[in-house]
Amino acid sequence: MAQDRYLLVLCTVPSAEEARQIGTLLIELQAAACVNLVPSVESIYRWEGEIQNSTEAMLLIKTTENNYPELEARIREKHPYSNPEIVAVPIERGAAAYLGWVSEVTRD
Repeated sequence: MAQDRYLLVLCTVPSAEEARQIGTLLIELQAAACVNLVPSVESIYRWEGEIQNSTEAMLLIKTTENNYPELEARIREKHPYSNPEIVAVPIERGAAAYLGWVSEVTRD
């Protein structure tokens, strides 16, 4: 069996409750192995020509590359923003036992 490729997916949402709902769904579907919730981050960004400043919650999602399409689709379904932040960063290195666990508990 080929070795899995791992991802850290970053996603912001308007509130910790919405982060909890999306994170729980991803775990229930086995699209992610672990979702960390950072309940409050300050975001500064340009939206519709204006500089915005808002408080959001951040999800740090650990998954495999093969599970990413399902993960992104589920986030898009549940996310309240029309253009949600969903950014996947490859995990180049990590503890072998932890990464093995990510493979074990996700659907792939």
